[in-house]
Amino acid sequence: MERPIHDSLEKQPHVSTAGEEESVVSDCESGVSGGETAFDGGFVPAYENGDLIMSRFVRGLGAHGLKPEVVAIGRNACSSVMAQARVQSFQVFARAVAKLRDGSANVRFAWYGASGKEEIADIVQHGFGHAHTNGLHLSPQDSPLESVKSSVVDKDGLRHLLLCRVILGKTEVVPRGSNQCRWSSEEYDSGVDDLSDPKEYVIWCNRINTHVLPEYVLSFRLPSLKGHVKIGEPLRPSSPWMPFPTLISVLSKILPPPDIAFIAKFHKEYREKRISRHELIQKVRVIAGDKLLLSVIKSFRAKKIPASFKANKVKEWQPDSQQRERNDCSYELY
Repeated sequence: MERPIHDSLEKQPHVSTAGEEESVVSDCESGVSGGETAFDGGFVPAYENGDLIMSRFVRGLGAHGLKPEVVAIGRNACSSVMAQARVQSFQVFARAVAKLRDGSANVRFAWYGASGKEEIADIVQHGFGHAHTNGLHLSPQDSPLESVKSSVVDKDGLRHLLLCRVILGKTEVVPRGSNQCRWSSEEYDSGVDDLSDPKEYVIWCNRINTHVLPEYVLSFRLPSLKGHVKIGEPLRPSSPWMPFPTLISVLSKILPPPDIAFIAKFHKEYREKRISRHELIQKVRVIAGDKLLLSVIKSFRAKKIPASFKANKVKEWQPDSQQRERNDCSYELY
């Protein structure tokens, strides 16, 4: 069984359980000075808990024969007005869930594997948004492997994980690979892949920005090791994916030439490291639309392209300008 949050890190916040009015103190609100991190705005060195976070991360990967080199650990300073508002919102929801669940909000720490610094900066500044239609999938603090797999190597050879405080409340089993996108009943607050020994947490999309609070960022290198999981290079995600050149080839049979030209241009910019992988994905999604992309990628996995998409051209699937601005569903494109 995973240890509760108060055993995970020293000096954890007290989450009131039955109408208590005192403030819930978060690590985001403690002071620290000096040192360096791999990030600039919003993060400060994690002096107080850095060693503990690092040791548990290294131990978690060590169980799989992997030896990460931790370069830096930063703490989210939560210095802006909006960041403080998100902290207070998290505290309010923790108390509310505790009242609903017999005094326990079941707050844990969990890892999120990021596509790069740009995504982390965006999450810290604006929240997770609506990018996870089947829920936000996180790894328990002592079992970071799945989040490491979903992280992406940047130009400096580094991967970046967010360590988040998460309100789990009452959990239900959600099998890996499930298309479930919300709780099965009001009795449950979140999902896990295994009730007794979870390796994955699922926070539903309508609760991500109230039940997940990013607190630390960990930057590390991880070489490939023969005989173990290969994660020295960006890994193919477990969610639907396909190679970009193949995607462009398939989309060229569906979308008009100007759209394909833009997609090819953005892919070239990515290969030249002028834009990040996250930016490339977002641009392609705006042009093609998530519904079309998901169908094409799933069809690629099944080794066939549906006739309906060959017959129906861009007009059916191309979002208008307002839809494009709102379009923020996440699919893995590799």
